[in-house]
Amino acid sequence: MAGTVEKKLAEMGIMLPEPVAPVANYVPFVRTGNFMVVSGQLCLDAQGKLVAKGQLGGSVSIEDGQKAARACAINVLAQLKAAMGDLDKVVRVVRLGGFINSAPGFVDGPKVMNGASDLMVAAFGDKGRHARTTVGVAALPLDAAVEVEAAFECA
Repeated sequence: MAGTVEKKLAEMGIMLPEPVAPVANYVPFVRTGNFMVVSGQLCLDAQGKLVAKGQLGGSVSIEDGQKAARACAINVLAQLKAAMGDLDKVVRVVRLGGFINSAPGFVDGPKVMNGASDLMVAAFGDKGRHARTTVGVAALPLDAAVEVEAAFECA
């Protein structure tokens, strides 16, 4: 039975995909006490295809970057659900970290990351308001446009 958060996601037309397995020597999430960290998630859709490929400020528009950041956030939530079984156990979204595949001089990474932040607030309400870091990088795995990691306080 889906909880409140998953019902909100469904109302937004979002079904959580099967979480992607790690491709290197790391785990998808770590819980210590009431603190959960979810490893960086790429902007893959439910079929495993990149939502946006390439650099922001180059071939990828801010709008497509926001869609990519949203896809990353959906994948973060899929990992979180796999870890906890129920997204209603989230007490607080503590932090999002965003990595934006950026062409030289691209300075609108924070606008791109709003795609992930807006989803967290829509899903969790005030508990979804979080601290955030956005970093422009020269490249990401698979030439993904965006990668997002997250930290949560959990019950």
